[in-house]
Amino acid sequence: MVSLSQTIQLVLYSNMKTDIEIARECQLAPIEEVARKIDVPVDALEHYGKYIAKVPNQLIDEEKVKKSNLILVTAITPTKAGIGKTTVSIGLALGLNKLGKKAVCALREPSLGPCFGVKGGAAGGGYAQVLPMEKINLHFTGDFHAVTSAHNMIAALLDNYIYQHREEGFALKEVLWKRVLDVNDRNLRTVVTGLGAKTDGIPAESGFDITPASEIMAILCLSKDLDDLRRRIGNILLGVKTDDTPFRVKDMGVDGAITVLLLDAIKPNLVQTTEQTPAFVHGGPFANIAHGCNTVIATRMAMTYGDYVVTEAGFGADLGAEKFYNVKCRKSGLQPKLTVIVATTQGLKMHGGVPVDKIKEPNAAGLIEGCKNLDRHIRNMKSFGQQVVVAFNRYATDTDDEVALLRQHCEEQGVGFAVNNAFLEGGEGAKELARLVIDTIEQQPSAPLTLTYDDTDDIKTKIEKVCHKIYGAATVSYGKAAEKMLQRIARLGMEHYPVCIAKTQYSFSADQTLYGCPEGFNVNIRDLVINAGSEMIVAIAGDIMRMPGLSKSPQAERIDIVNGLIEGLS
Repeated sequence: MVSLSQTIQLVLYSNMKTDIEIARECQLAPIEEVARKIDVPVDALEHYGKYIAKVPNQLIDEEKVKKSNLILVTAITPTKAGIGKTTVSIGLALGLNKLGKKAVCALREPSLGPCFGVKGGAAGGGYAQVLPMEKINLHFTGDFHAVTSAHNMIAALLDNYIYQHREEGFALKEVLWKRVLDVNDRNLRTVVTGLGAKTDGIPAESGFDITPASEIMAILCLSKDLDDLRRRIGNILLGVKTDDTPFRVKDMGVDGAITVLLLDAIKPNLVQTTEQTPAFVHGGPFANIAHGCNTVIATRMAMTYGDYVVTEAGFGADLGAEKFYNVKCRKSGLQPKLTVIVATTQGLKMHGGVPVDKIKEPNAAGLIEGCKNLDRHIRNMKSFGQQVVVAFNRYATDTDDEVALLRQHCEEQGVGFAVNNAFLEGGEGAKELARLVIDTIEQQPSAPLTLTYDDTDDIKTKIEKVCHKIYGAATVSYGKAAEKMLQRIARLGMEHYPVCIAKTQYSFSADQTLYGCPEGFNVNIRDLVINAGSEMIVAIAGDIMRMPGLSKSPQAERIDIVNGLIEGLS
């Protein structure tokens, strides 16, 4: 029998406008008004039209950063339909403001790859979005283009350096730097460059990653200021010379030139939500193939001007949240007060073995079985010393009995539980979650961060600690390429770097078909990538690709301009 509350939900969802329709109907405040709400000096803004501005990094105040309450939003292992983490993040900020708190969002920028591929956008949804969503989802302030240009400029300069200095005996026995593009294009994963006449360059095998996987993107997101950005760019490892010594960007003398291309990109972007709440949207690494967090600079900027700052880490907590703590917090010193794990009945049912075409139907047994996935994420987040609450992202097909079942389960696990209805109701629908967050922070402050591994652990040990402690793997194996790179890392003295494991987002394992809470599996590390500029080692697990492909029916088929308005973004 359908309850009254579920009937209301079904009616509201059936009459729901599209994300882009809601975004168009929202009354946007001039960006100066948004800045004034949190006391950002208006004369410091660098305008990108009426509703977007960049904010200079010099405004960060470390004393205010220390006093701010940083909240991380993460999620259970996602399904291909998504979990709604960004919507919850934005909604929580709206709810906190409804309760009279000075709250700010700090989020990542969307990539054109998934925007035109599967997702159609990544600016939240319903009545919990960041605006103007069309611009944020498309070219925005050009940060992604700057990263792409800087990365490929290095590639062009490297090819030219090899070409121009070959007669002097200069050569690289191994080139480690590829190219990037912010589109999903499987045909570019492996390419041959330099074909044609002698003047067209030296033929070589290369390839493309997607821009969110670029080391320049990681450097942008981890740099503390412009000087740190330049230092990191100079340290990028491009290849290995014939005498086994490293060849870096600074060896070409172009680190200054590459930094110039990123002068504007390093400044955080100030926008607003559907309820005119200030939001900083800056940087955009994926969490399955990179470290999945917005820039350290934008987070500190938000903490300078917000008493409560809501940020998110990509995909499930085994990817984005793990890297948020073990990479971003380790390097920046940031200390979240609380972690929110987003869950949905549909996602939990899928992890409980319910067929995908049945996950919208009531199934208590499947829901409870799927909670094993949630429970592992809760244990993992608690292992970092975090207080944890669960945000239940409600959909129209969810029943009151299912909500009650999950609430009881979370109470038994000793974690707070709140229903989030921000998609339908904006900040009003997130007030329960906001109250829970405030009460938990005030009554049960998190302990100092406990990281998964030590800086002094070797790379193999770091990888295995993440695989065993966070993923639940039984064993870890290494391919020949990975074993070779482990030796090189040790030889170059980079064992102290943190690790960033690139693996599927759809499972704790490296096999995307192993849903739920798998046990006894092996994680195969196929290769390792040295990111000497961002100062981390990327471990490639299983068959994960750093250049995604497009589906049979990409979202691009539904994106269009109709009567002068963009349609198909979400």
